[in-house]
Amino acid sequence: MHRERAQAWFALRSELVQAAWGGADPRPGEAKLAWWAEELQGWARGMRRHPLGNVLQREAAPWGDLGASLASLAASRQRAANEDEAFARLVPHAQALSSISTRLFASPSDAAPVPSVVAGLLAEQLFLLDAGAVPQAFASAPDAPRTWARELWNRWPIPHEGAVAGRLYATLLRKRLLGFSKGAAPATPLPAWRALGASWRAARR
Repeated sequence: MHRERAQAWFALRSELVQAAWGGADPRPGEAKLAWWAEELQGWARGMRRHPLGNVLQREAAPWGDLGASLASLAASRQRAANEDEAFARLVPHAQALSSISTRLFASPSDAAPVPSVVAGLLAEQLFLLDAGAVPQAFASAPDAPRTWARELWNRWPIPHEGAVAGRLYATLLRKRLLGFSKGAAPATPLPAWRALGASWRAARR
């Protein structure tokens, strides 16, 4: 059951970021996020339409807050002026993700730090939008996407807090970000032996 819940949770997270940042035309994603905002408000009232709700909606979590946060997620597709703005505007969505993850997998004393959740979101945004995710202040740097990746990696501490499922996900994403900053393609997966070692260490923290 725990694994099923984790799979559904990360599938939902992927649905949301793909809608926010995937594709050249933002309008289909905006419509999809509006649908999800309505769907998540329905989950808060005990109703569901999407199959992921069969696993997740029955859990007592602040689904309405997640739905309300999607406006900030949609707005984050526009290029930020600088790193502070890039981090600040994703705080509402990161807070909702951290709160729900805590309800699903952890205890209130072990919530994932919101700045770390934001850093993970910005890494996902970079992998989806490439140069379009780079704040204006970094846009003129040589190889701006990789420069921004290094900045994100430096601001993202090794995940020590939060649920095990979240730490595993964040650790692997952070490793991918480091690889990208050093020249790897965005979609390059970690070698299996490195992924296994990183996962083992993340689970033990």
